[in-house]
Amino acid sequence: MRPIVLAFVVAAGLGGADRQVSRISGIGGADLQVSRISGIGGADLQVSRISGAAQAPTYSNPVIPGDHPDPSIVRVGTDYWATSTTSQWAPVFPLLHSRDLVNWTLEGSVFEEPPAWSAGSYWAPEIAEYRGTFFVYYTARRKNGPLCVAVATASKPTGPWTDHGPLVCQDVGSIDASPATGEDGRRYLVWKEDGNSRKQPTPLWLQRLSDDGTALTGTPVEILRNEAPWEKNLVEGPFILQRDGWFYLLYSAAGCCGRSCDYRLGVARARKIAGPYDRNPANPILQGNDDWKCPGHGTIVTLPDRRTFLLYHAYHPRDFEYAGRQAMLDEITWKDGWPEINGGRGPSAQAAAPLRARTQPERSSIVDEFAGARLDPHWQWPWDRTPQRSVERGVLTLRASGKDPSNPADTIVARPASHGDYVVTARVLPAADSSFAGLSVYGNAANAIGLSRARDAMILWRREKGAQQTIATVPAPASGPVDLRVTATGGSRFQFAMSTDRGTVWQLIGSETQGGYLPPWDLAVRIAVAAGGPAGAQARFDSVRVDSPR
Repeated sequence: MRPIVLAFVVAAGLGGADRQVSRISGIGGADLQVSRISGIGGADLQVSRISGAAQAPTYSNPVIPGDHPDPSIVRVGTDYWATSTTSQWAPVFPLLHSRDLVNWTLEGSVFEEPPAWSAGSYWAPEIAEYRGTFFVYYTARRKNGPLCVAVATASKPTGPWTDHGPLVCQDVGSIDASPATGEDGRRYLVWKEDGNSRKQPTPLWLQRLSDDGTALTGTPVEILRNEAPWEKNLVEGPFILQRDGWFYLLYSAAGCCGRSCDYRLGVARARKIAGPYDRNPANPILQGNDDWKCPGHGTIVTLPDRRTFLLYHAYHPRDFEYAGRQAMLDEITWKDGWPEINGGRGPSAQAAAPLRARTQPERSSIVDEFAGARLDPHWQWPWDRTPQRSVERGVLTLRASGKDPSNPADTIVARPASHGDYVVTARVLPAADSSFAGLSVYGNAANAIGLSRARDAMILWRREKGAQQTIATVPAPASGPVDLRVTATGGSRFQFAMSTDRGTVWQLIGSETQGGYLPPWDLAVRIAVAAGGPAGAQARFDSVRVDSPR
């Protein structure tokens, strides 16, 4: 807080009067001036003026930019911890920390390597704390089996986390679990039976948890299913809040993902945790607007003063699936026993900061010169393609797995794009003749576009549904580093270029390439550096820079 400065001036000689002027400055940028003149015929004259009126700090959505679907949040004292879906990417489930709900830092992940029983679809992690233990209830696919709800625990949010494996694996799949405390003081788990995957209804189930929270006991009870017209083919993402004698069941409905999404958020309430639940007549209480589309799947956090905030996801209408579902924050207010969000106007573009902290502006440039001994935690890789990698003396080295020697992006590390317009440059160092070293815009292993340095050529390539195609080739320099660049426009158009003089002169490679097919149904495009060739072939990178013009 800025210091408060008090200045007093006493003026004498005006008909025997004294004039005292005080000024208070430094309160939120405002000046408060008070003048008092006394001694004129025994009268006091007081004049007050406030100038430079203070403005409450605000924040802008998203509070966590980029691909962060299904976010969840927990408060422990003055600390806030959040996590989100990683789907087919590892490390699994990021761990983000904040002291003010609007400025977040990535502290690590729940799992560096996926649990041994699982095979992708790492969805909807719900982070919680109960009696000093931290829990993450999450979704993953069992190897050769259905989607399951599982749980991991830790003594502190940064881990280490111990996985306890699946809690429930229904035939059609079990997803989107969240814990809650009932009127009896016992812990319960609510989750979705994934019936929509087989064109069936989607019940939400409630069942008792064991005392340690790592197993289910008793008999499950259905508490809600998709019945209201606006809910369409599913309800999911349940979260239960106990407040003022009610249990509020927050849930999302309809289509979550892609350009045709129509996701929305509703609420029902009951006097007991097992119901019966009555839907809010005003449902849905959150739906898209001109600023953000398809909001939903959120967790409520309660502040010490009992204010409530919702962390949820939504698409930006311009960047949409190319930047993914981004993490949003809005206050929940209460009227006539029901929650409201932004007066029913949909997601906020900007709002008053909950803890009076100003949003730090999103960095327009991100530079990684690989200065540390470990890879920065923002880098990711496909869960089933853990890269052989090392970081030493400012150089990232990737080693091809050799599973597909003709694939220039056989081995990658990547990070999500948070906008549809950006420029990425990567400096590639000379490597063995048999290797590919490149820069790629990456959807998944079957869908990617890139520019790679090979033995004697620069190769512009694309992969679509696993089919490899060479678009253009130009001679490669005989020695020295090469800078590779990709300029993205609208999330789906990509122009590649190369430079041999450290970015002074750029040579365009091929024409602008269309990449609208790249994003998976539930994820954003990634920016990747890539290695290819026979097993052990090395790709070496000196630096990566990402510039977002807006």
